[in-house]
Amino acid sequence: MIKAHPLHGPNKLKLGVFSTNADGGLAITDVPERWTASWQDNLTAAQIADRAGLEFMLPIARWRGFGGRNKVREWSFETFTWAAALAVATEQIGLFMTVHVPLVHPLYAAKALATVDHISQGRAGLNIVCGWNPKEFGMFGTPLVEKGYDQAAEWIEILEKLYASAEPLDYEGTYYRLKEAVSRPASLQAPRPVTMNAAFGGPGRDFAAARCDYLFTTFSEMSDAGKHVADISERAEKVGRDVGVYTVAHVVCRPTMEEAQAYYTRYAVDLADHDAVDAHMASKKEFSQSHDPHAYDRYRQRFAGGAGTYPLIGTPETIAADMAAIAGQGYQGIALSFVNYTRELPYFCDHVLPILRKAGLRVT
Repeated sequence: MIKAHPLHGPNKLKLGVFSTNADGGLAITDVPERWTASWQDNLTAAQIADRAGLEFMLPIARWRGFGGRNKVREWSFETFTWAAALAVATEQIGLFMTVHVPLVHPLYAAKALATVDHISQGRAGLNIVCGWNPKEFGMFGTPLVEKGYDQAAEWIEILEKLYASAEPLDYEGTYYRLKEAVSRPASLQAPRPVTMNAAFGGPGRDFAAARCDYLFTTFSEMSDAGKHVADISERAEKVGRDVGVYTVAHVVCRPTMEEAQAYYTRYAVDLADHDAVDAHMASKKEFSQSHDPHAYDRYRQRFAGGAGTYPLIGTPETIAADMAAIAGQGYQGIALSFVNYTRELPYFCDHVLPILRKAGLRVT
């Protein structure tokens, strides 16, 4: 009998590590200690998070970068094989795979996902994305799908039916046609591994409300954070479901506020990879619905610091207080990024997690 997935665990506020599989993580910076995403560093970061009791590792799916001096995020590990390897080297942390629906056939995804679920003994998770970057899709000769979430609905339906069916599956849809398809073994988790979707726009949120267990969203101001939870909860309630809401943040945790703010300015302003920041922001603004529209004009530092995610900058005490405020707005978890995960995760885990435990947000 497999254990419950870590995202079903007892901690009120779940925590994970985001984007270690990609060069730079989420930071777009020239600092010499920037994350290079070597395999050894990925392994070390995952084992640090695993020992600390964090709930998940979440990779991004990138096929090309955003240019600049460092060709940021051009180097990235494919997420199914990345998760399979980490599954052998960890004991309790959840391991997500991120998949672009139009680029990966659901029959292949079903087989690969089940493989990781067996290797990890039920710790696999799937982050379902439809894609937004036409340059990446052009590498495959595949156009962006106008109604991508309609395709995603068929995609996940096929995956679930493959796991559930004792007989070969025939499927006739708008986007997929399968003849006598089988996928064995099925995943250990039933009816499938936990699923998430990162969406800000209405179609993505409707898809997550109907098809996923969790939705990741961004917010610009703490005062506005709760409205996103309310919106997603309302969409899920309309279809008779309960969907957990998570967010993402980039972290600079230091003994003093002055040290934290100075480092944030150093890496995300003074030594930002400005050409790559410009390319990233322009592409996101044109093609992606991942942020509040005004965020692109008001929060350039946040895009250099962590792809436009919310900043957690300060001492262990102030960061824990901000995380408690996020939980108070109804968020069940946070995916975290750092400039250098192996250097910064230990300090965060040693100093922030005990405060969260005292606050009742974490019990393990």
